Parts: sequence; structure tokens; C-alpha cells
Amino acid sequence: MKKATNQLALKPNTLYSGDCLEVMRHWHDGCVDLIYLDPPFNSNADYNIIFGKDTKGRDMDERAQFTAFGDTWHYTHEAHARVQSMLADTQHPAYQAMDGLHRITPESPMLAYLSYMAERITEMHRILKDTGSLYLHCNQTASHYLKIVLDDIFGKDNFRNEIVWCY
Repeated sequence: MKKATNQLALKPNTLYSGDCLEVMRHWHDGCVDLIYLDPPFNSNADYNIIFGKDTKGRDMDERAQFTAFGDTWHYTHEAHARVQSMLADTQHPAYQAMDGLHRITPESPMLAYLSYMAERITEMHRILKDTGSLYLHCNQTASHYLKIVLDDIFGKDNFRNEIVWCY
């Protein structure tokens, strides 16, 4: 686990833009009270921004939208390097989770997603105060796997509850 480098104080009422991993790496240990995490869900879909509605309130045609982000994952060289780094470090907070997940989802898009998330959740654990809380917003695509990652990093006894949306 990397320690914060070039530590910066959190500024109230400030929006930080960029990869959360890179931003968090500059913050002091135990400096955050609450984390609400609404990451990509590994839904294997693209999400669009739609510009405008027609006169009946319906979305306009395809020309009036663009892809905001793709939530599709691939087991790339970068994902492989992330997984191997965690597996090589038996002291990594997510080592046991990654070891088990690597065995059941080897070199898969799911493992690419989970290693990406484990890397960030590990950093969140570092910056979260002992009295802090983390809320993870996810869907059924990977929630069961993310629970394993969270249990490994935070300890299974720190899980408090699950909120399920009723659609």
C-alpha cells in the first residue's frame, strides 16, 4: 500500500477532479469522516448524455446525445499489472480477496474491475478516520464480489448494513 505523497490538506467545499486514486494519494492518513462511493458498476454498457427533449417531453434522436462514459471492462496489461502487484504483496490489505477472486475469475473483465476497485478502496481505508463511514453504491453485477473486497480491507466485523433499492 502506498503512503500519501506530497500531502495536501483537504479544503472544505472543494470539488476535486480527476482519478480519485491520484487525488486521495495526496491526503493525510485518517483525514476523512465520510466517503460516499458511486463508482462504475461494471454493467457492460455505455451511458449517454442526452441534449433536449421533443415537444412531448421525449428524448431526442441519437444525434442529440453523446457517450458520457463506458462501463465496460477488459483484462488489459494494466489490469494484469494491478492484480499481480496485489498478489505479490501478501501484506496488501486486499491480498486475500484478490487471491480468491483471481482463482474464481482469472484474467476476466470482472477481475479487472475488482482490482481497480480494490486499489481505490484500499486508499479510502487509509484516509478514512477510525470513526468514519464508507457507503458504497453499487448494483447486483459485482456487489457480492465488492463485499469480499471490503471485508478483506476493512474487516468483516466493520460491515453494518446493506440498503436495497426497491424498484
